[in-house]
Amino acid sequence: MSYNPDIHHRRSVRLKGYDYSQTGAYFITICIHQRQPLLGAIADGIMYPNPAGTMVQTIWEELQFHYPNLELDAFVLMPNHIHGIIVLKSLQTEPIMKLGEIIHRFKSFTTAKYRHGVHQEQWQPFIGRLWQRNYYEHIIRDRESCDHIRQYITNNPSSWESDLLHPEKEK
Repeated sequence: MSYNPDIHHRRSVRLKGYDYSQTGAYFITICIHQRQPLLGAIADGIMYPNPAGTMVQTIWEELQFHYPNLELDAFVLMPNHIHGIIVLKSLQTEPIMKLGEIIHRFKSFTTAKYRHGVHQEQWQPFIGRLWQRNYYEHIIRDRESCDHIRQYITNNPSSWESDLLHPEKEK
């Protein structure tokens, strides 16, 4: 089916007119498509990643080696999503990459690695695509907000049963 703008329109969750390549801190949430718990499990408030989850976390941690102007802050891997703080810094020698491009490359690389794991390591296959089409971001504007978000990220596994992204919440 070809693109029809009258019926195929996705509402952007990005702040209209904001330059997502400017320096600053961003709280990111990326969800697995259809909230499939493909990255591990939580027991007694502790996240136990499976090999796929370990791969996703490793690739997240390696982002800073591929983007010199990127700094990683708090991060948590959950069974069906991740939360993290990305800080874009200005470097005179490097142009700042747009946040969306970084997330796109993260999703592409992890999807390719996951597909390899499905075929070579018998990881659980995913339905459709690995990640949801979009991602959630929040521009962190001050230290108090950043501290609150870090606390949320740290406590996320212990509040899994009440998490809005818990698969049981859809039922």
